[in-house]
Amino acid sequence: MYKPSYVNNASLSSKEGTHRASKATREFLNSVGLFPETDADFTVNLLDYNEKIVATGSLVGNVLKYIGVSPLEQGNNACAKVVSELVSHAYSNGILKLFLFTKTENESLFNSLGFYTLAKTNFACMMENDRQGLDNFINSLSVVPKEYNESQTEIGSIVCNCNPVTNGHLYLLETAAQACRLLHVFVLSEDRSMFSTKVRFELVEKSTAHIKNICLHSSSDYIISSATFPTYFIKDSANSKNINADLDLALFGSKIAPELGITKRFVGTEPYCPVTNSYNERMKIMLPKYGIEFVEIERKGGISASKVRKFISEKNFEAIKNIVPTPCYEYIVANYS
Repeated sequence: MYKPSYVNNASLSSKEGTHRASKATREFLNSVGLFPETDADFTVNLLDYNEKIVATGSLVGNVLKYIGVSPLEQGNNACAKVVSELVSHAYSNGILKLFLFTKTENESLFNSLGFYTLAKTNFACMMENDRQGLDNFINSLSVVPKEYNESQTEIGSIVCNCNPVTNGHLYLLETAAQACRLLHVFVLSEDRSMFSTKVRFELVEKSTAHIKNICLHSSSDYIISSATFPTYFIKDSANSKNINADLDLALFGSKIAPELGITKRFVGTEPYCPVTNSYNERMKIMLPKYGIEFVEIERKGGISASKVRKFISEKNFEAIKNIVPTPCYEYIVANYS
């Protein structure tokens, strides 16, 4: 028998209390080969009657993370108890769609606990608690462009954050659209940027109104999100970058792209961000395995969204005017001047 101990990190006012709780959890996770970050919103620890942790798990947004069980307790429903407590907490807070990722060897265990496999590689597996979740997302991607590019037969795609959209993004989108009959553009939904998800999407929509063969989508949780980037069970940080990218690309390449007929994925060259550049290099290797051509387009004039954000912080609106589309410039002036 165990007793659960809860740590609601969002409600703890004592930094010392948070530190003590996270230190004990972190040490336990390290002992079972897991390497947590400090992003947990809610943690449940199962304690034996000596007050020692025998299992733990955390909730980060709508992602179950850092689930670890003592080797001595495996097979005793400790993992099921942790998952049940986390799911119950999520549901009671209105979080109904849940994701988790784990080592592929644990896939059947979490299948038995009500999670369904979305994608997997030799090392990592991404799962969610809704059997129809991915199908519903794909079905929501209605293809109603203003017109097709009749001179082309290929269907292409671009995944972008656009924080905010720049003339560099616009050049990439226009160039890719010219090479495709139809271009699916996924604007990342995760709200971790200076510009909100809603604003980023609206600015891309307004800035691309003249490109008639674009289908604009929000990425939801299924493209480059926290749910598709596991790191906590990967000790080798260098290798983790490839594992992260491979899992994300497996989901895109094996499930999303085939349903939409996507045969090309376009990216801009990335001289500034090593993380993005590393991801692009992985795409170059992995996408052809799914029958998708990787197309890299030279960045226009060194324009970057990070420059725009820097100019905003400096109130240098004149410099911004020449490197972003008009709708974006008008929004920045109205909201940051």
